[in-house]
Amino acid sequence: MKKAFLFLVALSISAASFAQTKWTVDPMHSFVTFSVKHMGISFVDGSFKKFDGTVAASNEDLTDAKISFTVDVSSISTDVEQRNTHLKSDDFFNAEKYPKMTFESTGFKKGSGSNYELSGKLTIRDVTKDVKFDVVYGGTAQQQGKTKAGFSATTTINRLDYNIKFDPTGAGVAKDVKINLNLEFFKAQ
Repeated sequence: MKKAFLFLVALSISAASFAQTKWTVDPMHSFVTFSVKHMGISFVDGSFKKFDGTVAASNEDLTDAKISFTVDVSSISTDVEQRNTHLKSDDFFNAEKYPKMTFESTGFKKGSGSNYELSGKLTIRDVTKDVKFDVVYGGTAQQQGKTKAGFSATTTINRLDYNIKFDPTGAGVAKDVKINLNLEFFKAQ
């Protein structure tokens, strides 16, 4: 009986040490934004208002993190309704045919201090490409009995790589689009 009890205790400790912690994005404290050069002289900024994401990790330093993120393309906002409608059209995202952008991580490497490099597969429209984000981990805090974690992530993509057809010369709308994510996650209980 004593051996069975010790076996169950050892099994419990072993299972706890391999248990994954799941984090879910807090949309009230998170932002998905982009910036693209316009006419070579200024920038147009925009955001996506609806998105969802999770992080699952066993290691406290998050180096084994698996990150999934989905953006609702129809939630795009540039504060100009005519431009928003154009961005949802087939010239850009074709939101009707491709309603979601997705990201699935393939690696999360710790750098110096609170810096990480996030690698993964970004799908826009019908194209999936490898991308890397520079990530700064802001740490954790307690709020209303929940543990929260903060991250900032940036990357730049070439929009033409994703079959975005409008202005292929990049003269009016630049080819490179900077993506900036400020994300807060809460830990599952």
